[in-house]
Amino acid sequence: MKTEYWDVSDEQVLDKTGKTISEWIDILDEFKAIEKKSNDVVSYLQVAFNVPRYWARTLTTHYLKSA
Repeated sequence: MKTEYWDVSDEQVLDKTGKTISEWIDILDEFKAIEKKSNDVVSYLQVAFNVPRYWARTLTTHYLKSA
């Protein structure tokens, strides 16, 4: 079975972004990401936290799929 690109481990996220998945979930909750367009959330992560685009998209999709 193929793993979806947003199905990542805490270690991967911490290594690539400097924060754990739960820390990103808290940040996205505070940003009210569920109420925004996904491209706006990706942009927010890139600008506010200097998250690389791939990881910003991964975190956004992970968050929205988990909501």
